[in-house]
Amino acid sequence: MTEQPLSDRERVALAVTYGVVCHGVFALAGLAMLIGLFTGMQSGFGTLTGLWAWVANAALLLQFPLGHSFFLSDRGRRVLTRLAPFGTGKTLATTTYATLASLQLLLLFTMWSPSGVVLWVAEGAALWLFCMAYAASWVLLTKASFDAGPTVQAGSLGWVALLRNAPPVYPDMPEQGLFRIVRQPIYVSFALVLWCVPVWTPDQLMIAITYTAYCIAAPRLKERRFSRYYGDRFHAYQARVPYWLPRLTRRRAHDA
Repeated sequence: MTEQPLSDRERVALAVTYGVVCHGVFALAGLAMLIGLFTGMQSGFGTLTGLWAWVANAALLLQFPLGHSFFLSDRGRRVLTRLAPFGTGKTLATTTYATLASLQLLLLFTMWSPSGVVLWVAEGAALWLFCMAYAASWVLLTKASFDAGPTVQAGSLGWVALLRNAPPVYPDMPEQGLFRIVRQPIYVSFALVLWCVPVWTPDQLMIAITYTAYCIAAPRLKERRFSRYYGDRFHAYQARVPYWLPRLTRRRAHDA
């Protein structure tokens, strides 16, 4: 059965609804993550203890990278196009993706069951240093997200396109800003956020180690897609810009 086209009023209402939900959940997830990491993952509302707490926390920990990677795959993108009504799935794909990713993060940082064990807390000058490093890491993460294309990262690309009744226009391959220093500045910044915290617990250590490993490995899959999409242009970019760690010295002109 063919779906009836949306009227202008219905299209605008659907676009605005998706936008409000997407950005509302995005903001809540960001706040939960900021507080959760700053407190060493002791702010979660989970109430499990002992072995069940570790099992539940491990499930929460893994659901984000698994879901994140799946919805970036070809099969996952096809699933995304089916998650919006009235044939708008393809247009709203980026909005749906950002909403799901935000829900996953919100679930992780609100439903975590804290161990209650504190390994180390920064005090005095160390506290100020860690707080400044934590804030700087968030600034870098925000800057990297804007350099990559804020409309995609925040999910506004899809719902704004639907609002305008036009196909979404994706940003070009990022090469400017922090992308001139490393190819994966979002993942590098996220890893810095994980480690520049003033409170260390077994929970925080579990989060930091697991997600840092993901931040190092997962972009390889992203780069395969970029290689298919951009071909020689991306290969030249790969040769020019390091993957994860910036070069300490500039390359000479004849090495470029």
